[in-house]
Amino acid sequence: MSNEVIAVFTFKSREHILSVGGTCSWALNRAHARQLPYAVCTRNAHHAHVEGHEPHSSAFLIGRVKDIVPSPEVPGRWLITFSEYAEIDLPNVWKGWRNPVRYTTLEELGIDPATLDFKPMPSPAPEAAPAQDAEDEVVEEEVFKLTIAQAKLGLANAFGVSPDAIDITIRG
Repeated sequence: MSNEVIAVFTFKSREHILSVGGTCSWALNRAHARQLPYAVCTRNAHHAHVEGHEPHSSAFLIGRVKDIVPSPEVPGRWLITFSEYAEIDLPNVWKGWRNPVRYTTLEELGIDPATLDFKPMPSPAPEAAPAQDAEDEVVEEEVFKLTIAQAKLGLANAFGVSPDAIDITIRG
Protein backbone atom coordinates (compact mmCIF):
# COMPACT_ATOMS: atom_id res chain seq x y z
CA MET A 1 0.00 0.00 0.00
CA SER A 2 1.23 3.47 -0.88
CA ASN A 3 2.59 5.80 1.79
CA GLU A 4 1.53 8.78 -0.33
CA VAL A 5 -1.28 10.76 1.29
CA ILE A 6 -3.29 13.89 0.69
CA ALA A 7 -2.90 16.55 3.37
CA VAL A 8 -5.42 19.38 3.67
CA PHE A 9 -5.26 22.69 5.54
CA THR A 10 -8.74 23.20 6.97
CA PHE A 11 -10.61 25.54 9.27
CA LYS A 12 -13.42 23.00 9.73
CA SER A 13 -13.81 21.26 13.09
CA ARG A 14 -13.40 17.55 13.78
CA GLU A 15 -17.14 17.44 14.53
CA HIS A 16 -17.99 18.98 11.15
CA ILE A 17 -15.71 16.56 9.31
CA LEU A 18 -17.30 13.58 11.07
CA SER A 19 -20.81 14.91 10.44
CA VAL A 20 -20.34 15.19 6.64
CA GLY A 21 -18.41 11.93 6.30
CA GLY A 22 -15.04 13.46 5.45
CA THR A 23 -13.28 16.68 4.59
CA CYS A 24 -14.47 19.17 1.95
CA SER A 25 -14.56 21.41 -0.17
CA TRP A 26 -11.34 20.84 -2.07
CA ALA A 27 -10.03 21.58 -5.55
CA LEU A 28 -8.00 18.47 -6.28
CA ASN A 29 -7.14 15.79 -8.80
CA ARG A 30 -9.94 13.29 -8.12
CA ALA A 31 -8.38 10.44 -10.10
CA HIS A 32 -5.14 10.70 -8.15
CA ALA A 33 -6.68 11.42 -4.73
CA ARG A 34 -9.00 8.39 -4.80
CA GLN A 35 -5.97 6.09 -5.14
CA LEU A 36 -4.42 7.34 -1.90
CA PRO A 37 -4.97 5.40 1.32
CA TYR A 38 -5.15 8.37 3.74
CA ALA A 39 -6.12 12.02 4.06
CA VAL A 40 -4.59 14.07 6.86
CA CYS A 41 -6.43 17.12 8.20
CA THR A 42 -4.29 19.96 9.52
CA ARG A 43 -5.57 23.05 11.32
CA ASN A 44 -5.85 26.48 9.72
CA ALA A 45 -6.38 28.41 12.94
CA HIS A 46 -5.85 31.78 11.24
CA HIS A 47 -8.96 31.50 9.06
CA ALA A 48 -11.72 34.00 9.83
CA HIS A 49 -14.29 31.20 10.27
CA VAL A 50 -12.13 28.69 12.16
CA GLU A 51 -14.19 26.05 13.96
CA GLY A 52 -11.57 23.87 15.62
CA HIS A 53 -9.46 24.61 18.69
CA GLU A 54 -6.26 22.79 17.68
CA PRO A 55 -3.04 24.81 17.33
CA HIS A 56 -2.31 26.33 13.92
CA SER A 57 -0.60 23.92 11.47
CA SER A 58 -1.11 20.85 13.67
CA ALA A 59 -2.45 17.56 12.29
CA PHE A 60 -5.59 16.57 14.20
CA LEU A 61 -7.32 13.86 12.15
CA ILE A 62 -6.39 11.18 9.64
CA GLY A 63 -8.94 9.28 7.61
CA ARG A 64 -8.81 6.21 5.40
CA VAL A 65 -9.97 7.46 2.00
CA LYS A 66 -13.22 5.78 0.97
CA ASP A 67 -14.00 7.88 -2.12
CA ILE A 68 -13.84 11.37 -3.59
CA VAL A 69 -17.34 12.71 -4.33
CA PRO A 70 -18.78 16.12 -5.28
CA SER A 71 -18.85 18.53 -2.35
CA PRO A 72 -22.29 19.22 -0.87
CA GLU A 73 -21.04 22.68 0.17
CA VAL A 74 -19.31 24.23 -2.86
CA PRO A 75 -20.09 23.36 -6.49
CA GLY A 76 -17.06 22.20 -8.45
CA ARG A 77 -15.19 21.10 -5.32
CA TRP A 78 -14.69 17.63 -3.79
CA LEU A 79 -15.48 15.85 -0.53
CA ILE A 80 -12.87 13.30 0.54
CA THR A 81 -15.00 10.65 2.28
CA PHE A 82 -13.54 8.45 5.01
CA SER A 83 -14.31 4.83 5.88
CA GLU A 84 -12.42 5.14 9.19
CA TYR A 85 -10.69 7.90 11.10
CA ALA A 86 -8.16 8.35 13.88
CA GLU A 87 -7.64 11.37 16.06
CA ILE A 88 -4.04 12.60 16.11
CA ASP A 89 -2.21 15.48 17.74
CA LEU A 90 0.95 16.36 15.88
CA PRO A 91 2.24 19.94 16.06
CA ASN A 92 3.73 21.89 13.14
CA VAL A 93 2.78 19.40 10.41
CA TRP A 94 1.60 22.01 7.88
CA LYS A 95 4.70 23.84 6.66
CA GLY A 96 3.02 26.91 5.18
CA TRP A 97 2.58 25.48 1.69
CA ARG A 98 0.59 27.83 -0.56
CA ASN A 99 -2.00 25.35 -1.81
CA PRO A 100 -4.35 24.05 0.94
CA VAL A 101 -4.15 20.58 -0.67
CA ARG A 102 -0.80 18.80 -0.69
CA TYR A 103 0.18 15.38 -1.98
CA THR A 104 2.89 14.14 0.36
CA THR A 105 3.91 11.05 2.34
CA LEU A 106 3.26 9.73 5.83
CA GLU A 107 7.01 9.90 6.46
CA GLU A 108 7.21 13.59 5.49
CA LEU A 109 4.35 14.35 7.89
CA GLY A 110 5.83 12.23 10.70
CA ILE A 111 2.88 9.82 10.90
CA ASP A 112 3.13 6.08 11.57
CA PRO A 113 -0.28 4.50 10.80
CA ALA A 114 0.62 1.40 12.85
CA THR A 115 0.40 3.55 16.01
CA LEU A 116 -3.09 4.89 15.24
CA ASP A 117 -6.43 3.74 16.65
CA PHE A 118 -8.85 3.86 13.70
CA LYS A 119 -12.59 4.01 14.39
CA PRO A 120 -15.47 3.52 11.92
CA MET A 121 -16.91 6.74 10.54
CA PRO A 122 -20.30 7.73 11.90
CA SER A 123 -23.15 8.01 9.40
CA PRO A 124 -23.20 11.51 7.85
CA ALA A 125 -25.82 13.85 9.29
CA PRO A 126 -28.70 14.54 6.86
CA GLU A 127 -28.38 18.32 7.21
CA ALA A 128 -24.61 18.45 7.62
CA ALA A 129 -23.88 21.08 4.99
CA PRO A 130 -23.64 24.56 6.54
CA ALA A 131 -25.03 27.67 4.87
CA GLN A 132 -23.15 28.24 1.64
CA ASP A 133 -22.83 32.02 2.06
CA ALA A 134 -19.81 31.94 4.39
CA GLU A 135 -18.00 29.41 2.18
CA ASP A 136 -18.78 31.41 -0.97
CA GLU A 137 -17.26 34.53 0.60
CA VAL A 138 -14.03 32.65 1.22
CA VAL A 139 -13.91 31.35 -2.35
CA GLU A 140 -14.53 34.85 -3.76
CA GLU A 141 -11.72 36.30 -1.64
CA GLU A 142 -9.32 33.58 -2.76
CA VAL A 143 -10.25 34.05 -6.42
CA PHE A 144 -9.54 37.78 -6.35
CA LYS A 145 -6.16 37.19 -4.68
CA LEU A 146 -5.12 34.36 -7.03
CA THR A 147 -1.57 34.55 -8.37
CA ILE A 148 -0.35 33.04 -11.65
CA ALA A 149 1.65 30.45 -9.66
CA GLN A 150 -1.45 29.48 -7.65
CA ALA A 151 -3.58 29.25 -10.80
CA LYS A 152 -0.98 27.04 -12.49
CA LEU A 153 -0.79 24.81 -9.43
CA GLY A 154 -4.57 24.50 -9.19
CA LEU A 155 -4.99 23.76 -12.90
CA ALA A 156 -2.13 21.25 -12.82
CA ASN A 157 -3.81 19.58 -9.84
CA ALA A 158 -7.17 19.45 -11.62
CA PHE A 159 -5.76 17.99 -14.84
CA GLY A 160 -3.06 15.74 -13.36
CA VAL A 161 -0.12 17.46 -15.06
CA SER A 162 2.95 19.38 -13.92
CA PRO A 163 2.50 23.14 -13.29
CA ASP A 164 5.22 23.60 -15.93
CA ALA A 165 2.78 22.20 -18.52
CA ILE A 166 0.33 25.06 -17.87
CA ASP A 167 0.58 28.31 -19.84
CA ILE A 168 -1.55 31.29 -18.82
CA THR A 169 -2.04 34.34 -21.02
CA ILE A 170 -3.55 37.53 -19.69
CA ARG A 171 -4.88 40.04 -22.21
CA GLY A 172 -5.76 43.43 -20.95
